[in-house]
Amino acid sequence: MTCINRRDLALLALRAGTGAVLMAHGTQKLFGWFGGGGLDKTAAAMEHMGFTPGRQSALAAGLGETGGGALLVLGLATPAAGAAAAGAMAGAVSVHAPAGFFAQAGGYEYPAFLGFTAAAIGLAGAGRYSLDHATGHTFDQRWMLGLAFAASAVAAAAVVAKRAKGQQDDDGGTA
Repeated sequence: MTCINRRDLALLALRAGTGAVLMAHGTQKLFGWFGGGGLDKTAAAMEHMGFTPGRQSALAAGLGETGGGALLVLGLATPAAGAAAAGAMAGAVSVHAPAGFFAQAGGYEYPAFLGFTAAAIGLAGAGRYSLDHATGHTFDQRWMLGLAFAASAVAAAAVVAKRAKGQQDDDGGTA
């Protein structure tokens, strides 16, 4: 097996594993699968965490995780998929950040790892064993990379900043 085949197989394994985990988390939010709360309960939880409006926030998070994860598994529109998933994870990181880094203390370790992994796949590309490759990279153009990551970064920053401002307002002006 040549190095290129090994790299492409590694990208397939990384895409499949990361995408499947993201899809599972997203479908918990959207449909209540795998012990999740579904859209209504997730919307209420999002409101409680400071993401307003809750229903739109829950829908965006669920679609970012489910859609981004599914596209990563397929290796389709990989820059957009990686950017969407990474952006969704930025919101999760903001929720867990006050608890520190490590997951056992409720920290942001796990969502950060998923976000960085999704971003890395989006930057690296899907590899040979993907729908991007099979379609001649129709949905994986060079210009999409910058646009997808810039849009995701701006959206994630706006959502996190809005949440932080809402929390500051709820605390009477103190952070």
